[in-house]
Amino acid sequence: MRAATLVFVMLLAPLIPGIASRTRSILTARRGAPVWQLYSDLWKLSRRGSVYSRTTTVVFRLVPIVLMASVVIAASILPLDGRSAMLRFPGDVVAFAYVLALGRFVLVLGALDTGSSFEGMGASREVTFAALVEFGFFIALASLSVATRELSLSGMLGSPALADTWSSSAPALIMIVAGLFVLLLAECSRSPVDDPTTHLELTMIHEVIVLDHSGPDLAMILYANALKLSVIGALLARVAMPTMELSYAMRVGVLAVGLFAVGVGIGVVESAMARLRLPKVPLYIAGGSALSAFALILLLQ
Repeated sequence: MRAATLVFVMLLAPLIPGIASRTRSILTARRGAPVWQLYSDLWKLSRRGSVYSRTTTVVFRLVPIVLMASVVIAASILPLDGRSAMLRFPGDVVAFAYVLALGRFVLVLGALDTGSSFEGMGASREVTFAALVEFGFFIALASLSVATRELSLSGMLGSPALADTWSSSAPALIMIVAGLFVLLLAECSRSPVDDPTTHLELTMIHEVIVLDHSGPDLAMILYANALKLSVIGALLARVAMPTMELSYAMRVGVLAVGLFAVGVGIGVVESAMARLRLPKVPLYIAGGSALSAFALILLLQ
């Protein structure tokens, strides 16, 4: 069942950015791309050849593989089925955060390996904002640990303690969910932190560090980013909608609804907010971290 849920999320992952894009198009009265556009892009890229600069080394070629592996491992640590994960051990919450950080690390290494000052600029921005997001992410996970008295993600999200916390400390969990959503937008390079559709040099962050990738390598990176969005969205959905007492089919259904809601929420934010100026981004991330910090204070009282 756990493996089937992982496969389900992996198949559904490219649909979530499409839902966000389609929601933005509807709210801004534009025609826009279909929700399955990323599936089409991945298919086209997988059939093309890859081009490598003569300045790059083997590190650049390993980036898509390591990035994909890190996101899949992170998905295996998360209890996607609402009860337990494929990889479960005490303290796996720390491993979950740092496996995702490994994927970001190799992307930055790949950008630096090109020898391009432009990609180096993007790598610097990516690392700066990622350090702030990571701090807020750990505060949110610490709040969940205090709420459930568990040190593993399966214990936090798959035990009745989470449902009990909703009945006793709902305001704290609402702030955790809101904080995680704010951090999701920053971690997955979505507006108002970054614009995945821009190619304006002065504002690019994530897109600039993957400019030299092409063909199947770029397809793997795009898919890994969509899967990371789905994994963090699944974490948010499991916190917002505990399902440990439901049947397997209903738990998967709730997960699908949660991911759909995350996609719609991203589209609403992107249609309502312009991209922030770079000096304002740390304040935005700090706001998401503050929500989780206030939740932690409420839970400790």
